[in-house]
Amino acid sequence: MPSPQKTKGSSWERECARFLSDLYKESFIRAPGSGAYVGGSNQSRKQFLHENQIRNFKGDIVPGQSFQRMNVECKSYADFPFHQLFQGTVKVLETWIAQCMDVADPNDFNILFMKFNRKGKYVAVQLNTDNTEFTVSQHFHYVSPKYGTWVVMDFELFFKLNSGIVKTLCA
Repeated sequence: MPSPQKTKGSSWERECARFLSDLYKESFIRAPGSGAYVGGSNQSRKQFLHENQIRNFKGDIVPGQSFQRMNVECKSYADFPFHQLFQGTVKVLETWIAQCMDVADPNDFNILFMKFNRKGKYVAVQLNTDNTEFTVSQHFHYVSPKYGTWVVMDFELFFKLNSGIVKTLCA
């Protein structure tokens, strides 16, 4: 029987996949094993898989067919140290971003979906100089020492303002 934490995380991944499926009218599903198959110490497996297999085992969500460059990491936790965002580097956020970037390819659209008990749902999206500007509101910029600048904002508001640009960047 899975741990309560694993069940909570899997539930959030399924919720995110349903949200994206409803938004884009394409099939998004929770990845088998939540991306661990080609992430972390399993990077060498990429040598033996074809492009579609890698895509299906990368990240926590298997994206819809027209989202070839989408890389999603999902995190559901009881709490988050929001105060640390104003103090510099946030260790737990750095860990999550590193997990997302661990499986990322150079042209991927990298996004982190976060849910915190009684605090809400948020996204952290990587900003690249190549990317078209996102429309942002009620957000902040987080600068990762290793992975550059990320915009953090409300989950639903982000997609309300940026669903079209996300689809364009993932195609």
